[in-house]
Amino acid sequence: MYNRDYLEQSQNHTAQDSSRVELMSFLKATYQLFAGSLLAATAGAYIGLDIASIIAGPVMWILFAVELALIFFVIPRVKHTPGVNLAVLFAFTFITGLTIAPLLAAIFAMPSGASIVGQAFLMTAVAFGGISMFAMTTKRDFSSMGKFLFIALIIMIVAGISNIFIQSSMFQLVIASAGALLFSAFILYDTQNIIRGGYDSPVEAALSLYLDFFNLFVSLLQILGIMNSDD
Repeated sequence: MYNRDYLEQSQNHTAQDSSRVELMSFLKATYQLFAGSLLAATAGAYIGLDIASIIAGPVMWILFAVELALIFFVIPRVKHTPGVNLAVLFAFTFITGLTIAPLLAAIFAMPSGASIVGQAFLMTAVAFGGISMFAMTTKRDFSSMGKFLFIALIIMIVAGISNIFIQSSMFQLVIASAGALLFSAFILYDTQNIIRGGYDSPVEAALSLYLDFFNLFVSLLQILGIMNSDD
């Protein structure tokens, strides 16, 4: 009648409860930073709309260079430094808001521009929420998608750069459609990675989710913009 494994089972339950609390705390911090990142990007886009014509020139390449420097060199080094990590994260997301301003300005110049932006954001939010919930509840393991997603991302970047010179609306529509699918898959992959402890910093986790959301929004915005264009 005496349960000799009681102590061991009790310790296991305690460890599981502690792990669950740590995960919930990590997720809370991550999604708070993700929300803050969206606000910073919105502020950047709002300010950028007034200077969209300036950003659309050589300034755009400077901003891209700054983004790359922040994401690959600065954030990995300061992600555990309180205060500095938040400043760098929000600086990065603010700059991404600036870089999207020329696209937003072009969309807003269309007859139904405001409606297109609203539709793109709503579709992005619904897709992000639905995919995130699926990633959190499914028992399937999507960790093997990493290499495929990375290769697909490289191909899409090369195609995007090529279209700068080709300037084909149809080709851009294909790229944007592929991007919408790709970044939807990234939401699934990154969310599951966060849940399974793939990130050691909420800042880094929030950045991954933000990039997925941002790029999905840009892809959908391009799709709707091209489909509603008279060109």
